[in-house]
Amino acid sequence: MNPMEVNALIEQVSTYLPDDEVAVVKAAYEFASRAHEGQVRKTGEPYLEHPLNTAMSLVDFHLDADAIAAALLHDVPEDCGVPLEEIEARFGSQVAKLVDGVTKLNKLSRRSRTEDTKSTVQAESLRKMLLATAEDLRVVIIKLSDRLHNMRTLGALPREKRRAIAQETLEIYAPLAHRLGVAQVKWQLEDLAFRYLEPRSYHRIARLVAGKRVEREAFIDEVSQKLCQELDKAGVKAKVSGRPKHIYSIYRKMGKYDALGKEFSDIHDLSALRVLVDSVSDCYRALGAVHNCWRPVPEEFDDFIANPKSNGYRALHTTVMCQGTTPLEIQIRTHDMHRISEYGVAAHWLYKEGKAGKHSVEETAWLRQLGDWREELESDDFLESIKTDVLVERVFVYTPKGEIKELPRGATPLDFAFRVHTDLGYRCIGAKVNGRLEPLDYVLKNGDVVEIMASKGDRGPSLDWLNPEAGYVKTSHARSKVRQWFRKQERGQCVEAGRQIWDKELKKLFAGSVSVEEVARLLDYVDADDLLAALGSASVTASQIALKLSGDLEPVGEGVTVQPPRKVRPVSINVLGVGDLLTRLANCCHPLPGDKIVGYITHGRGITVHRGDCLNIINEDDKERLIKVEWGEVAQVYPVMIQVDAWDRVGLVRDISAIIAEERVNVTELSSVSHLDDSVSLHITLEVKNGVQLSKIMSRLYTIWNVVSVMRKGE
Repeated sequence: MNPMEVNALIEQVSTYLPDDEVAVVKAAYEFASRAHEGQVRKTGEPYLEHPLNTAMSLVDFHLDADAIAAALLHDVPEDCGVPLEEIEARFGSQVAKLVDGVTKLNKLSRRSRTEDTKSTVQAESLRKMLLATAEDLRVVIIKLSDRLHNMRTLGALPREKRRAIAQETLEIYAPLAHRLGVAQVKWQLEDLAFRYLEPRSYHRIARLVAGKRVEREAFIDEVSQKLCQELDKAGVKAKVSGRPKHIYSIYRKMGKYDALGKEFSDIHDLSALRVLVDSVSDCYRALGAVHNCWRPVPEEFDDFIANPKSNGYRALHTTVMCQGTTPLEIQIRTHDMHRISEYGVAAHWLYKEGKAGKHSVEETAWLRQLGDWREELESDDFLESIKTDVLVERVFVYTPKGEIKELPRGATPLDFAFRVHTDLGYRCIGAKVNGRLEPLDYVLKNGDVVEIMASKGDRGPSLDWLNPEAGYVKTSHARSKVRQWFRKQERGQCVEAGRQIWDKELKKLFAGSVSVEEVARLLDYVDADDLLAALGSASVTASQIALKLSGDLEPVGEGVTVQPPRKVRPVSINVLGVGDLLTRLANCCHPLPGDKIVGYITHGRGITVHRGDCLNIINEDDKERLIKVEWGEVAQVYPVMIQVDAWDRVGLVRDISAIIAEERVNVTELSSVSHLDDSVSLHITLEVKNGVQLSKIMSRLYTIWNVVSVMRKGE
């Protein structure tokens, strides 16, 4: 091992870490040196070169001592047989957790390489899986640094293995670095992967770029001097430098130019200018100076300060015409924006609070960063991206063919089976997880390989699967499919039974004057089969249908808008202490269990149940038709409509739906009305158990950003 490289590492960490943490890095290096003694890489160099170079990359991010120690030790458990317990005993639980996290990511990476990851969806799933598996963001940064050094030494491997690793790097790790905003790592991974995947194209572009270097550098020097003079006149303190395009970036641009019939000589923006200033206001003043110098190209201006990219990138981009016909791209950003552009989320560790210092584990924990990122990046889009793609409680598991399936945390093999295919869920009789038989209520973990054992015939699900106490299914998708199967099986029997009841009782009663289809339409059923199924399942009786068709419509009070009638589920209502009387819930106020209620005796339609504060009841002149009613045993859910008024924004409906789903409430209808002032009114019909559940949902909806009011319709 070259002692100069070791000394360089220690010297660099000493610039921002206190002495006690530098000592931890030294101890980790010495331990790794002993563990890897005698081991040699495919390149012929000592194995310790790899962890040392990985650690050196982390120094650029100013990561803490635990992260750098973990980088030095990340291959010790697998390659040297040293148990994690020993690492924890020597270096603490945090270093051990980081090493364990990198080890797990290495296993996932190897598994993915043996499967086909060419699918865009599959690649994105693996990127999400890598992030979700890494409970600490530092694990991902270490893994990216590990991959970067492996790519720099890839030439020692056989051709097929080189191509497989390069393909994985281009599809998985470079986009992952981009997603985290680590541009410095992203472009290096892209260029290195491109070099091994398309060596002829890589070297051809490299030669073309080198051939224009002298001409390009002279051009950049000239325009830089002119811009510096203009910035001085405007009183803007700035650092101006050239920014060469990377080879893979040029290759992609050449692909676009080929489609337009252009050639490499037509690409004038092989270099760009970067202007670094002290403040946001200086960015816009510098933009004015640029446009004073040269004529801007129409539609080639982007304000990523006002509208940051999803990964937190912020800058002003403009393209101007220099020397008459030469386009030049200019990026303008503050020094802080540049730091975040180069190091992404890892920029949190760089010069925190403007000084070197000791960073606690809490400060570098993934969830703790969200608040800091919001302040540093001021990008709601970035925050939303992190929340929806990374921090949701998900697990990522493999099919036997290597496809990745994303499920909620806590999901079981049955949930997995229904996610793969509904029919597979219906025929599931058992499951193997990582090659071992596991019960159907086994809780899946990240990286599990799940194989479903299915019956050959049409077996069908078990009713026990719907028992929440048994824990067989956790996802609403699987539960709905199981219920759907039973409804389908029962429906045919119910329709046949209902047809017999119709023929025996109702057909004679109506003497053929109306058909079953007409009756279904009058009673708001979807079709005749729905009415017959209700008859056959005793959801409605023949006498109730006769009463409903022979009665008058109930009166409606003035000033009250009645919503269109909808079919509601059966409820248990006691009238004067007696149940099983003909009752229905009023459509004007939608009473829920827990509400104070009053009965209204209709002509021939039994008793309609209203809320006690319903205007139809308050304004009723014939008080003798009001009767005392009370809720009986409640075992169903009831529809109620709420209105949510809010300022419109991206993600509003998703946030509302997430809260409703967390309360385990079903949404049967959702509509929206947009207003000219950028506000929106959402009308949502929920199926709730009682008023307490509804109040809880409404209270939580008030906490959503941009929500102005939440009200129950009919109030």
